[in-house]
Amino acid sequence: MGEGAVREAFAKQAAICTAAGAPFTGRVCGLVGARLDRSGSIGRRVLDWPGNPSHEGDALPLRFCGGLHDLARSGVDQALTAIYPPNIAPEDDDAVWAVLGEAIAAHAAALDPWLDGPPQTNEVGRSAGLMAGLLVLADRFGLPFDLYELGASAGLNSLLDRYGYDLGGVKAGDPASPVQLKPVWTGAPPPSAEVRVVSRQAVDRHPLDVTGPATRRTLSAYVWTDQRDRLARLNAALDLAVRNPPEITTADAADWLEARLPVEPQAGVCRVVLHTIAFQYFPPEGQACIRTHMAAVGARATAQAPLAWLTFEAEEDGFERRPMLRLRTWPGPEAAVALARGQPHGANYEWLL
Repeated sequence: MGEGAVREAFAKQAAICTAAGAPFTGRVCGLVGARLDRSGSIGRRVLDWPGNPSHEGDALPLRFCGGLHDLARSGVDQALTAIYPPNIAPEDDDAVWAVLGEAIAAHAAALDPWLDGPPQTNEVGRSAGLMAGLLVLADRFGLPFDLYELGASAGLNSLLDRYGYDLGGVKAGDPASPVQLKPVWTGAPPPSAEVRVVSRQAVDRHPLDVTGPATRRTLSAYVWTDQRDRLARLNAALDLAVRNPPEITTADAADWLEARLPVEPQAGVCRVVLHTIAFQYFPPEGQACIRTHMAAVGARATAQAPLAWLTFEAEEDGFERRPMLRLRTWPGPEAAVALARGQPHGANYEWLL
């Protein structure tokens, strides 16, 4: 799409990060987008990016910022580490760019692999929205749940019933969990109900192993460095997951769902297919296959053997693109119902019912 599109993608991501309470990450995005040149291999690769560099496409700025954050966390470049939170960066942009530019040139080999694939955030805050959706389903059907997560990354959101929640005053999950989620909540609260998960399984093309140190390193790097509370929450969720790792299959989501989710109804349980900020990364033919299979399974669902599709995905909302929590049920309305608008990391929700 050209150098102009790359620089625009970094500028837009800078604005997004700053508005979301990550001003230093936004500053890094802005400086890289404005000042990176082709004098080094990283600059040439970034500025000549062959795909869609925006946050709605390849998320190139987040790939690059993840690599820089990892480099800063590693301590191998003391000058870079010194300007990253919790340290205080110089106010002068020239001074900050001098450090960033030198690090990019000196550590090109370490940064290059971070450009190879999309960010792996596995943001635990999104579990708050998913739990709200499960409360709606538990109130409606009164059944336990089988969960099927698509694009699960490390599977942390598959473990959502092991976290504690305060959702607009409604308590859910485990009150003794080391992971407690209390997003800013506007509108009515979700219904109060008992959420029981009897089985869970997940799929990802490139799943992350929660028991390996590389996973903690990767996921930590993709947390915006300003947001120390998110990092603490991630570490608490990983500590919890290590004790009972989720089952994640390495496969294409559409193929896996057709194999794992039988068309035949399963009485006494509500089967829930769920995903968060993942569907947009599936190929169009895969998306179509998932829709077709869900419709086929849903056609045979009953009130005693229901099917649900619970999603937290970005979509156009007026003049902006933001995540929407939606729920489709079989039996139920023919279209997915909008449950809430949410912040991408689950920091706040606006309940719409």
